[in-house]
Amino acid sequence: MHVLKRLSAPLGAVVVSTAAVPATAQQAEWSKMPRMQLERQFAGPLADTVIQRWRDPADGTVCYLYLPINVPHSAPTQSGYVQYGPASIGSISCMAAGPPAPPPNGAPPRRPPNAGPPPAAPLR
Repeated sequence: MHVLKRLSAPLGAVVVSTAAVPATAQQAEWSKMPRMQLERQFAGPLADTVIQRWRDPADGTVCYLYLPINVPHSAPTQSGYVQYGPASIGSISCMAAGPPAPPPNGAPPRRPPNAGPPPAAPLR
Protein backbone atom coordinates (compact mmCIF):
# COMPACT_ATOMS: atom_id res chain seq x y z
CA MET A 1 0.00 0.00 0.00
CA HIS A 2 1.62 3.25 -1.15
CA VAL A 3 0.31 5.27 1.82
CA LEU A 4 2.25 3.12 4.30
CA LYS A 5 5.48 3.60 2.37
CA ARG A 6 4.95 7.34 2.51
CA LEU A 7 4.25 7.25 6.25
CA SER A 8 7.39 5.29 7.12
CA ALA A 9 9.62 8.31 6.57
CA PRO A 10 7.89 10.78 8.92
CA LEU A 11 7.53 8.15 11.63
CA GLY A 12 11.12 7.00 11.23
CA ALA A 13 12.38 10.58 11.15
CA VAL A 14 10.64 11.31 14.44
CA VAL A 15 12.27 8.31 16.12
CA VAL A 16 15.72 9.06 14.75
CA SER A 17 15.60 12.78 15.52
CA THR A 18 14.24 12.50 19.07
CA ALA A 19 16.32 9.66 20.50
CA ALA A 20 19.60 7.88 19.97
CA VAL A 21 18.54 4.59 18.40
CA PRO A 22 21.00 1.67 18.39
CA ALA A 23 22.24 0.69 14.94
CA THR A 24 20.56 -2.71 15.20
CA ALA A 25 17.14 -1.09 15.65
CA GLN A 26 17.64 1.02 12.53
CA GLN A 27 18.29 -2.12 10.48
CA ALA A 28 14.81 -3.55 11.12
CA GLU A 29 13.20 -4.74 7.92
CA TRP A 30 10.42 -2.30 7.07
CA SER A 31 7.99 -4.98 5.90
CA LYS A 32 8.26 -6.76 9.29
CA MET A 33 7.68 -3.70 11.50
CA PRO A 34 4.37 -3.52 13.41
CA ARG A 35 1.59 -1.44 11.85
CA MET A 36 -0.64 1.25 13.27
CA GLN A 37 -4.36 1.22 12.42
CA LEU A 38 -5.71 3.94 10.14
CA GLU A 39 -8.96 5.15 11.73
CA ARG A 40 -9.91 8.22 9.70
CA GLN A 41 -8.70 10.37 6.83
CA PHE A 42 -9.63 14.00 6.21
CA ALA A 43 -8.93 16.53 3.48
CA GLY A 44 -6.04 18.77 4.57
CA PRO A 45 -6.25 22.56 4.72
CA LEU A 46 -4.19 22.93 1.54
CA ALA A 47 -4.85 21.35 -1.85
CA ASP A 48 -3.44 17.83 -2.27
CA THR A 49 -2.84 17.28 1.47
CA VAL A 50 -4.48 14.91 3.96
CA ILE A 51 -4.76 14.57 7.73
CA GLN A 52 -4.80 10.97 8.94
CA ARG A 53 -5.66 9.59 12.39
CA TRP A 54 -3.63 6.46 13.29
CA ARG A 55 -3.90 4.33 16.46
CA ASP A 56 -1.17 2.15 17.97
CA PRO A 57 -2.88 -1.21 18.62
CA ALA A 58 -0.40 -2.04 21.41
CA ASP A 59 -1.15 0.89 23.74
CA GLY A 60 -3.88 2.92 22.03
CA THR A 61 -1.72 6.01 21.38
CA VAL A 62 -3.35 8.22 18.74
CA CYS A 63 -1.30 10.09 16.13
CA TYR A 64 -2.42 12.67 13.59
CA LEU A 65 -0.31 12.96 10.45
CA TYR A 66 -0.44 15.89 8.05
CA LEU A 67 0.89 14.82 4.66
CA PRO A 68 1.01 15.82 1.03
CA ILE A 69 -0.71 13.27 -1.19
CA ASN A 70 2.25 12.83 -3.54
CA VAL A 71 5.94 13.01 -2.53
CA PRO A 72 8.85 12.27 -4.88
CA HIS A 73 11.38 9.75 -3.57
CA SER A 74 14.26 7.59 -4.73
CA ALA A 75 14.08 4.01 -5.87
CA PRO A 76 14.47 1.57 -2.96
CA THR A 77 18.05 1.33 -1.70
CA GLN A 78 19.85 -1.99 -1.11
CA SER A 79 18.38 -2.05 2.41
CA GLY A 80 14.87 -1.65 0.96
CA TYR A 81 14.29 1.90 2.18
CA VAL A 82 13.53 4.92 0.00
CA GLN A 83 15.07 8.37 0.42
CA TYR A 84 12.79 11.39 0.46
CA GLY A 85 15.47 14.08 0.31
CA PRO A 86 15.77 17.26 2.37
CA ALA A 87 12.22 18.59 1.89
CA SER A 88 9.79 18.46 4.79
CA ILE A 89 7.09 15.99 3.85
CA GLY A 90 4.64 16.35 6.71
CA SER A 91 4.18 16.47 10.45
CA ILE A 92 3.03 14.17 13.23
CA SER A 93 1.37 14.80 16.60
CA CYS A 94 0.68 12.00 19.08
CA MET A 95 -1.24 11.81 22.35
CA ALA A 96 -1.95 9.24 25.04
CA ALA A 97 -4.63 6.65 24.51
CA GLY A 98 -8.28 7.57 24.61
CA PRO A 99 -11.36 5.62 23.64
CA PRO A 100 -11.52 4.72 19.94
CA ALA A 101 -13.68 6.93 17.77
CA PRO A 102 -17.03 5.35 16.87
CA PRO A 103 -17.10 3.93 13.35
CA PRO A 104 -18.69 6.39 10.91
CA ASN A 105 -21.11 3.80 9.48
CA GLY A 106 -22.88 3.06 12.79
CA ALA A 107 -21.21 -0.33 13.30
CA PRO A 108 -20.47 -1.31 16.91
CA PRO A 109 -17.14 0.08 18.18
CA ARG A 110 -14.05 -2.11 18.04
CA ARG A 111 -12.76 -3.48 21.33
CA PRO A 112 -9.06 -3.01 22.13
CA PRO A 113 -7.07 -6.22 21.52
CA ASN A 114 -6.30 -6.74 25.23
CA ALA A 115 -9.75 -5.80 26.59
CA GLY A 116 -10.73 -9.36 27.52
CA PRO A 117 -14.11 -10.94 26.82
CA PRO A 118 -17.05 -8.68 25.93
CA PRO A 119 -19.35 -7.74 28.83
CA ALA A 120 -22.29 -10.04 29.50
CA ALA A 121 -25.79 -8.90 28.58
CA PRO A 122 -27.75 -7.53 31.57
CA LEU A 123 -30.20 -9.92 33.26
CA ARG A 124 -33.88 -9.00 33.06
